[in-house]
Amino acid sequence: MPSSRSVIRSLSALAGAAALTVLGGAAPGWSATPDSGTATPIKHVVVLFDENNSFDHYFATYPKAANTDGTTFTPSKDTPKNIDTLAHAGLLKQNPNQYAPKRLSPEHAVTCDQNHSYGPEQYAYNGGPADRFVQNTEVDKCSGGLFGEPGLVMDYFDGNTVTALWNYAQHYALSDRSYNSNYGPSTPGAINLVSGNTHGVISTDPASGTEDPKQTDTPDKTAVQSPDAHGVGTMINDPDPAYDDCSDKNHTSTNALAVMRGKNIGDRLNSRKVSWGWFQGGFRPTSAWNGADDGTYAKCESAHANVGGASTLDYSPHHNPFAYYKSTANPHHLAPTSVAEIGHAGRANHNYDLTDFSAAAKSGHLPAVSFVKAGQYQDGHAGYSDPVDEQHFLVNQINAVQSSPQWKSTAVVVAYDDSDGWYDHAYITPRNGSKDTTVGSNGKAADSPACQNGPAAAGGYQDRCGPGTRQPLLVISPYSKVDKVDHTLTDQASITRFIEDNWGTERIGDHSFDASAGSLSGMFDFKHPNNRQLLLNPDGSVKSEGAAHAVAPVTTHITPGPKMENTAATSEESPALPVGLGVAALLATGATGTYLTLRRRRRAAV
Repeated sequence: MPSSRSVIRSLSALAGAAALTVLGGAAPGWSATPDSGTATPIKHVVVLFDENNSFDHYFATYPKAANTDGTTFTPSKDTPKNIDTLAHAGLLKQNPNQYAPKRLSPEHAVTCDQNHSYGPEQYAYNGGPADRFVQNTEVDKCSGGLFGEPGLVMDYFDGNTVTALWNYAQHYALSDRSYNSNYGPSTPGAINLVSGNTHGVISTDPASGTEDPKQTDTPDKTAVQSPDAHGVGTMINDPDPAYDDCSDKNHTSTNALAVMRGKNIGDRLNSRKVSWGWFQGGFRPTSAWNGADDGTYAKCESAHANVGGASTLDYSPHHNPFAYYKSTANPHHLAPTSVAEIGHAGRANHNYDLTDFSAAAKSGHLPAVSFVKAGQYQDGHAGYSDPVDEQHFLVNQINAVQSSPQWKSTAVVVAYDDSDGWYDHAYITPRNGSKDTTVGSNGKAADSPACQNGPAAAGGYQDRCGPGTRQPLLVISPYSKVDKVDHTLTDQASITRFIEDNWGTERIGDHSFDASAGSLSGMFDFKHPNNRQLLLNPDGSVKSEGAAHAVAPVTTHITPGPKMENTAATSEESPALPVGLGVAALLATGATGTYLTLRRRRRAAV
């Protein structure tokens, strides 16, 4: 018999997990089963990771479009009404910012890029009112024939421009509470997607590749923020990765490169022998590495023009998070030796060109986990891309996946790296604070008062204040809920957590946000598959809709709390329920699955 003290300790830990579940602060603790290899019927996850858009910038009036131009959009009468949009919040006309939001037409798709730096994004929210966007993140004039006007940062597109995203939301699941793990631009967002931790970066010299912890440029451009005595700090900007021939314009620039310490989801999948890959437009070099260690590099110089006629290079090194980690990089951009090798160990080391994803999908050999990145002209980033080109990319990739043999067991996740600084009214009080008072280029402390007054930084790692800005998140799958808007608080690390839980890997560790990230489970219904195949036209309108195949309902091995071995249910991490709370009360909180799982484990251990 266990002692009463040990029982109390166990119930206290269980109560903490239950409290996390009730508060929406923890994802389900799923465990892969030997017979299936996954905790859910999802055998393939495809993450389409796009660039720089806030939720309000794309869904401000969802599901109501103006229908005055562009592609006509007619919503389902069953679309939920309680969506946290600008329209629902009454902020379209009565807005506390200097300018009211305005609708952008498809003719104005190619706009100026906004300021999306770590500090200015914080100050735009002003600790909650979200009323200082024009003063902190707006860029209303720019060169190159891009559209700009005063108040541009407040403006939004509707379903006549981003028609594909609105149609995917109608037929599958959309989240209106998904955020950046912390504030900042593209690279921190990409790092959070694959590791949930932007701390652990080291500056390196681009010529020699050696560590150079003293190298800094300006406060907003340094590769390392708040470095310790060993030069290890946090990434808040967009330094290029050290393990990439194409970084710093083939290492001709003098800008510091960055190396990340620690583990990422690729490492965790490798440890479980789960196939995976990062696929990016323009990754295949235009000039191959010569195979010699003589200071020559592969070159990535393929380019495309966007709908505005401006040409840009396809490949962006700082958009490839796995190239910051030595264990998961393919520095010379080596191609796989065959389609069968894609996703597995080989000279490409899980880093591939976008064409390799198409080859894998068509051949029926999709890896279990695929991260897919468009060439820059199609990634949605204002300044060189746009929602029209982005839509063409999304439709093409999702149509291909839905037409592949793996569709019946696939979940496509559409997510974003950051908000670009575009206005979004939905502010979240920091759950991880930071007290960096270093003055940035905006003349203010790197961390705003709201971040400085937030909870202590996890691990003592500064400059990870978050959650940051709100972005779109969609789950498109035969097992996703239909016309569902999920209100669970999630962030980029929630995608990492879903992958970890589905394939039974370890957590990343070292205070990664994966341990506390909210769950994607509210966007799925594994007992009632929707059995849908939705093919869209390039303009986002519906091409065809039907039942692609028979999908059997599946009972998943899911408990409502995080894996107990990875959850320290202490007062530091979550408000624990009273120690004296009985089992009946625990069950009433929604901890039934956790309690029964623990009970089965204890019986098995006896």
